[in-house]
Amino acid sequence: MAEQPKLAEEMKKMEYEPLLPVEKKLVAWSVGLGLALLIFLYWVSSTFFPSGH
Repeated sequence: MAEQPKLAEEMKKMEYEPLLPVEKKLVAWSVGLGLALLIFLYWVSSTFFPSGH
């Protein structure tokens, strides 16, 4: 039986492919949306559910 190729070996064979502009936009929008939602949810929790400190 032939030995299965290792992941590291396969990745070394792959050629470098830079991100496309649309992929860069998707990453930026995803990070921006995530940060905006974190800030919004923090504001909601501190405004409507204040801690008893």
